[in-house]
Amino acid sequence: MTGAMLVVAAAPGRAPDADTTERTLAGPPREAAVTLLVGRVLEEGHEAGGGRCAVRMFRPGLCSGWQEQRVLATARGVGSVLKEPALYEGDAARAAREQVLPTDAGGPLEITLADSGRLTDVTVQDGHGRHLAGELGPHSERWQNTEPLRAGETYTVQVGAQDEVGTPVGVTMAFRTGPPADGGRLTAEFGPGPGTYGAGEIVTASLSRPVPADDLPARARLEQALRVTSEPHVEGAWHWVDDSTLHYRPRTYWPAHTVVRVRSGLDGVELGDHDYGGPSDDVQFTIADRIEAVTDSATHRMTVRRNGRIIRTIPVTTGKAGFRTRSGIKVVLRKEPKVRMRGDTVGIQRGTKEFYDLPVLYATRVTWSGEYIHAAPWSVEAQGEENVSHGCTGMSTEDAAWFFDTVREGDIVEVVNSGGAKMAPFDNGFGDWNMDWRTWLAGSALADAEGNPHGSPPSPSRLHPTT
Repeated sequence: MTGAMLVVAAAPGRAPDADTTERTLAGPPREAAVTLLVGRVLEEGHEAGGGRCAVRMFRPGLCSGWQEQRVLATARGVGSVLKEPALYEGDAARAAREQVLPTDAGGPLEITLADSGRLTDVTVQDGHGRHLAGELGPHSERWQNTEPLRAGETYTVQVGAQDEVGTPVGVTMAFRTGPPADGGRLTAEFGPGPGTYGAGEIVTASLSRPVPADDLPARARLEQALRVTSEPHVEGAWHWVDDSTLHYRPRTYWPAHTVVRVRSGLDGVELGDHDYGGPSDDVQFTIADRIEAVTDSATHRMTVRRNGRIIRTIPVTTGKAGFRTRSGIKVVLRKEPKVRMRGDTVGIQRGTKEFYDLPVLYATRVTWSGEYIHAAPWSVEAQGEENVSHGCTGMSTEDAAWFFDTVREGDIVEVVNSGGAKMAPFDNGFGDWNMDWRTWLAGSALADAEGNPHGSPPSPSRLHPTT
């Protein structure tokens, strides 16, 4: 069991009752007030029976550590703020033992009206200034968090409400969650690094240790904590590549000049079985002009577009029979001014007629297995006419130099009509764009069995965004 302190800025008291109201008509008017029920989980094992703990919905075996506390929101408490909530851990805690709420960072926080009125605003903020996401119920009578609390954090909770006649009331509370368990914490390393990239760039998250597929709650909590935002906003989602790797992409390519920010909210988040997230470095990068290079192996031409406008058409040669170029969408992985290419690195034995060992200039890599777009002066006569390569896309030295200078990491390269195998999504570069959106969503721990995200995003007016 872990301990936490709940303190209240507007002094709590008993809610007015009917006897008080009827005692005198000549006395001072009743102060506007609304009684809140604040519910927290006190000990581990609160999910033993499945489902979610809830104020006034306790079931034995479901939330064995669930406790509710009555807190009074008054007109004097509107807009009140606790400046230093952590100071209330010593003598104040001992002087107000009835207010101590032992807490479990993995449990829910719920605020409900105990009498008539309506909640108008709930803001929960940790000691680092980050907001905890939450949602008001359909009748504004209940608020609950929609992302997990962090362990070892102090939270300030500001509640705004209206009593039965519409008078604004409020209260500010503070509490501290218990510390995370000892041991290494799970962190994420994001890619790419800071810089400018193409419209097909994929965001990656490499975890410090695996989260198995059968631990869906832990995966869902982790995924919720890894946040990708962009200006302008685009629809996007994470996809689990394996137990230790996630990829994030928009539904369609990034718009030109988008600013993308990747942040981790894992620090202190309980992932299950005393496993907690740790701090991770944030990343910000920018998307450049949208460059798309589409090679049609049937016409032996590459068409290069910038922001939808054709800027160059290049005669090329692609893979011949037995060495067909992979079809589908790839992205530029890196650019190498000079590469030594040898047939034995792709399974062609020395001494056979297909073996080659050549210095190659202006090589733009699109797969880790060795597929490039590069200068091929030895095949200029075939370029634009036939496919004679061992899988790469060859062009003149002049065109290869122009292409090399024009594209950047993350730019889109697509091959059609090659007759080659489809580019794999994950094991040979970034083939993520070859996966349709529904299938992509199905790889998220936050999606249902048919690949739909769980629920619809709450209305902004009823949800405080995370920061």
